[in-house]
Amino acid sequence: MTKSNAGDETAADDAMRLLIVTDAWYPQLNGVVRSIERMMELAAGCGAEIALLTPQHFRSVPLPSYPEIRLALARPGRLARLIARLAPTHVHIATEGPLGILTRRLCVRHGLPFTTCVHTRLPDYVRARLPIPTDWTWRLMRWFHNGGNGVMVATDSLAQELDRHGFANIIRWSRGVDTAQFDPARRTGLGCEGPVFLYVGRLAIEKSVDDFLRLDLPGTKLVVGDGPARRQLEAAFPDARFLGKLTGLELARAYASADVFVFPSRTDTFGMVLLEALASGLPIAAYPTAGPLTIVGSSGTGVLDHDLRRAALGALDIPRERCRAHALGFSWEASAGQFFANIRAGNRGMTIDASVLDRPRLVERARRRLGWRPATVSPGT
Repeated sequence: MTKSNAGDETAADDAMRLLIVTDAWYPQLNGVVRSIERMMELAAGCGAEIALLTPQHFRSVPLPSYPEIRLALARPGRLARLIARLAPTHVHIATEGPLGILTRRLCVRHGLPFTTCVHTRLPDYVRARLPIPTDWTWRLMRWFHNGGNGVMVATDSLAQELDRHGFANIIRWSRGVDTAQFDPARRTGLGCEGPVFLYVGRLAIEKSVDDFLRLDLPGTKLVVGDGPARRQLEAAFPDARFLGKLTGLELARAYASADVFVFPSRTDTFGMVLLEALASGLPIAAYPTAGPLTIVGSSGTGVLDHDLRRAALGALDIPRERCRAHALGFSWEASAGQFFANIRAGNRGMTIDASVLDRPRLVERARRRLGWRPATVSPGT
């Protein structure tokens, strides 16, 4: 089922020029974006250079009810020319959106190798909004990901679920946490009655935030984040404090200053906010689903229970030092090593010749003028 990683062999390989195609990018701030950012920061140490293609490089429209999510209106010919000019040796398609589907079609048509990643349980997200059977969405995802040479997942439980749905070439890719930014030392007063139960994340129907807010708990419920459900949640739960979207030190202080992190989502495949909370010394209360089972497991850093209230109250007794110590085992350096090893394993022996994507004369002229640019192509390209 799950393939083993290629091992620590980056030094033996030629420099990798990796193109990451992602429909998730700014102004979004989510696990996909943050993971890609970290891979870009650590690429050089893994013998790689990264370029991005995102909705910022094309005309785009906002997704209804999610204005921060931009849907690229990319023409296949222009996409092919951009990829040809970048001349990557490897391609990774991070998302199943419009850009991801167009790039997949291009790669399959020309026999170019690529890898993909499952970041979310898309069938559940779609079903929460539209009367579309989950089997239909699983079928679409299987078609999308099985066209590549490897699909990365964050947890063993998700790997097993994808295997049951007929996915092939499944590879593990864990995530990390910035333990310098998220630190218990940032604890400060929040000016509210304790204990403080915290949620951080998008405010949307699939996150089940209302499961948290309707709990009968002492102290204060604190909500950090924004999204299409915010106005409805604020009206329904006036006793909770909604702080909106926080970043940087403000976010780190919110984590460190709370007493329990409540994670009500049943659909997240990993949940990087769990690692941020633990690094801040914050114990976890969650349902026993894929992300919490992988991150918390039997570590004693959280309580996983189908009764979320019981989990939240039980987590109050967990030592903060234990949470911090557990989080220190999740480094971004280890995550990057795993990611780039997976890319190499999924593209072994099949270096991309970008000239198949466009006229050779145009490609060679672009290469001479631009060379390789290990960043992003200009939106005006």
